[in-house]
Amino acid sequence: MKVTTLIADDEPLARERLRYLLGSDGEIEIAGECRNTREVVSELKSKEVDLLFLDIQMPGQAGFAVFEELGSARMPLTVFVTAHTQYAVKAFDVRALDYLTKPIEPERLETTLALAKERLKSKAAMATQERFASVLANLETKGGAREKYPRRLLVPNGAKSSFVMVNDIEWIEAADYYSSLHVGANTFMLRETIKELANQLDPGKFVRIHRSIIVNVERVREILREGRSVGAVILASGRRLRMSKVGWERLLEVGGKR
Repeated sequence: MKVTTLIADDEPLARERLRYLLGSDGEIEIAGECRNTREVVSELKSKEVDLLFLDIQMPGQAGFAVFEELGSARMPLTVFVTAHTQYAVKAFDVRALDYLTKPIEPERLETTLALAKERLKSKAAMATQERFASVLANLETKGGAREKYPRRLLVPNGAKSSFVMVNDIEWIEAADYYSSLHVGANTFMLRETIKELANQLDPGKFVRIHRSIIVNVERVREILREGRSVGAVILASGRRLRMSKVGWERLLEVGGKR
């Protein structure tokens, strides 16, 4: 994951040192540098920033003025940087992520970055869960005419055939020219490709989250984002299934297809 980062300090050498230290972390992406609070406010209003390193003592107004003008809710994760320690209590009063004293030690900065990344992952996971909850609500409340989709599938098995209720299918996995239907502890092999099944099943209930996986939305318990292009879903049974970026988008949009 890339962490867009803004550096705010009126001292050029201090900005240069922090930029140098951050450069050793491949996940940090410097979004800009500011010399005073006015520039910080302008930058935060014009772009999305994940992490802010904010010097407390700058010409004009102190770094705390940024919180006063934008409000804590609109602030990115903020790490206060200063040569003095008397502002530490106030820094945490405004819910700063951390408080670093100059000169910043590489080991101390590494700890702060680890904390920031963990906080950002938790925030992203919570946002995803909220969006998915909204999708499920749409699935339950949206009415109107719907296209007819099969309620059960006939699965040949040697000399006999079995009926599989579609709603009982938890997930489907591609197996060359076959598809594996996972129903509880049982697996049924159907001679149809996963693409053919995706075209047959109700897209409001069955979503192709990966080129080789279709999932029953009603059996999904959690969605996990593990980067910008990959992720996973956890089923009610505890089964973990991989998910592509396109699959994640389909899963979040499924409510609008009903």
